[in-house]
Amino acid sequence: MVLHRSSTMWARLALVVIASLLITVDSSQEIMKNLTIKFAKPLEDCKKEIDLPESVITDFKNFWKEGYEFTSRQTGCAILCLSSKLELLDQELKLHHGKAQEFAMKHGADEAMAKQLVDMIHSCVLSTPDDANDECSKALKVVSCFKKKIHDLNWAPDADLLVGEVLAEI
Repeated sequence: MVLHRSSTMWARLALVVIASLLITVDSSQEIMKNLTIKFAKPLEDCKKEIDLPESVITDFKNFWKEGYEFTSRQTGCAILCLSSKLELLDQELKLHHGKAQEFAMKHGADEAMAKQLVDMIHSCVLSTPDDANDECSKALKVVSCFKKKIHDLNWAPDADLLVGEVLAEI
């Protein structure tokens, strides 16, 4: 009888742990959805300012689809424009860690998640070779790396649901 109670207790504990992990993943996906919507908000302004082609809009519509590869170097230019408008970059077009962490926390991330997101972007920047002549291409490679890391954590929001909400916001 003691063995049965013990195994039942462990089974319940395992269910609680699994449930809390699932809630964390769902919560992280919701936060990533909110961050994406807020990040994309100035897209229309960037589209006008730097004359972005329709392929960039297609890339944004498909941004979180797993396996989707960006088709336009201009998407990197759009990422830089959006980041600049949201004041996430310093004068050298490098990620301002403090402001990026504040942005994440303002839109739902707790301090630990915000730091983890900034650390992932920083890691992608460091692992992407500098392209002194083309900041847009480098930004696109960094974003592709970051996207992969988010998918690896299972934090990517549902791409189909997100498209409607992003388009409604912009």
